[in-house]
Amino acid sequence: MKKTDSVVSPLRQRMIEDMNMRKFKDSTQRDYIRSVKKLADFINKPLTSATKEDMRAFQLHLVDKGTSAVSINSTISGVRFLYQVTLDDREVTRPLIQVPQPRKLPIILTADEVARMIAVAKPKYKAAFSVAYGAGLRVSEVATLKTSDIDSKRMCIHVYQGKGRKDRYALLSPVLLEQLRNWWRYGHATNRLLKEGWLFPGQNPVNPVSTRTLARVCKLVAKEAQIEKKVTMHLLRHSFATHLLEQHVDIRVIQVLLGHKKLETTSVYTHVATDLLKQVISPIESVGSLSPD
Repeated sequence: MKKTDSVVSPLRQRMIEDMNMRKFKDSTQRDYIRSVKKLADFINKPLTSATKEDMRAFQLHLVDKGTSAVSINSTISGVRFLYQVTLDDREVTRPLIQVPQPRKLPIILTADEVARMIAVAKPKYKAAFSVAYGAGLRVSEVATLKTSDIDSKRMCIHVYQGKGRKDRYALLSPVLLEQLRNWWRYGHATNRLLKEGWLFPGQNPVNPVSTRTLARVCKLVAKEAQIEKKVTMHLLRHSFATHLLEQHVDIRVIQVLLGHKKLETTSVYTHVATDLLKQVISPIESVGSLSPD
């Protein structure tokens, strides 16, 4: 699986072909190749000679190094692909075990904090943050929106090839539509938008704004808005879902709007919707009103 200046090993080339057949994203392919290289460096022998004991020792090595559960699971996925798909050998990877990942509850912004962020942001980012919060889009989905994806007649946003390479429709409220129109007018007046081009172009309008730029500006704007929480673009998405739940929107509807495959993923927001908790009457209320005998 090692690559020289101009030569790719037959095994690596076949693995790349197998990934291309499945239309894996470039980032996924890089992660898988990197995972296999870790294994190759560890066992220090041909990958086709790896044994179950090698796999067991490799995962123990990752754990001993203090590798996070997320990184371990990602590495295992890449190694399994090589052996189970490219080499058609499921048996050798049986010792590899997916590690449970601790789920932390997301921090949520209040509606006032979101409003402060949007208020201090410059026109392009004001609109971008409005989409992330107002429609619950992922940062990659915000970055790759085109002006033609905004459907003002049906009042929806067409998200093409979101996570899992799936299309979906996202929410377009009147307030969000007005924010986008304000940016559209400003963008065209300042020659920042191309006709039928990216809704949020980068420095070169031929290219979309990068997710890294959105993340960096998001942090700067949150600081300017005097928000002490660790604010990210994804936090705006979390806040969208939580605030909808607090407005008693059915969780299955929220699941569809977010593009979640499993309801279990969406249900995490029931743990952070504090306005719902305030409406629950604790049983101690009735006990406390009773006089002791």
